[in-house]
Amino acid sequence: MTEPFVKICGLKTARDIDTAVEAGADAVGFILAAGTVRTIDAAAARELAARVPAGVLTVGVFRGQSVDEVRRLAEESGVRAVQLHGDEGPEYYEELRAEGRTLIRATARAVPAVGEYGEDLLLIDAPDAGSGKPWNWGSPDFTAPRGRWLLAGGLNPGNVREALSVTGAWGVDVSSGVERERGVKSPELIRAFIAAARGAGG
Repeated sequence: MTEPFVKICGLKTARDIDTAVEAGADAVGFILAAGTVRTIDAAAARELAARVPAGVLTVGVFRGQSVDEVRRLAEESGVRAVQLHGDEGPEYYEELRAEGRTLIRATARAVPAVGEYGEDLLLIDAPDAGSGKPWNWGSPDFTAPRGRWLLAGGLNPGNVREALSVTGAWGVDVSSGVERERGVKSPELIRAFIAAARGAGG
């Protein structure tokens, strides 16, 4: 079994970025949607993205924004992936497709396969995204989509190994599960999460 893909999201400081990269994260995420404690502006995201080596994917996270705003913020921040976390339809993915850009679709609904809307990666999240509340991914009713998908929602260093084992997810995404208080990342928890996820892929 290959090692799982690990994305650390909601990063806002140089220490957050450096910790995630040094611990072996495959992707780091910046919240470019308004209205959360983890929101960062495009200029600050660009500064942080410049610290990230080419082998680590930089992701801008958007929700409920126009195609034009998403495109503008993605270009201003310099991120190499766009994650849409709202009700955006297939037309968004078609319009945002660009050379070298990875498109990620985040949803809390059951999806049979990756690529339905033209996305490169699929992220299955809890219904209450960003809350840190686990959801019932271990339910017999949960069916994993076909293709490369990330599990998110209520993950932390203590449960990520089980989550990967139970769901067979290609990768995982975490934000609140590596925070010492809401919106403030813990270097220790970031390192512990990545180490635990990697242990699951052994």
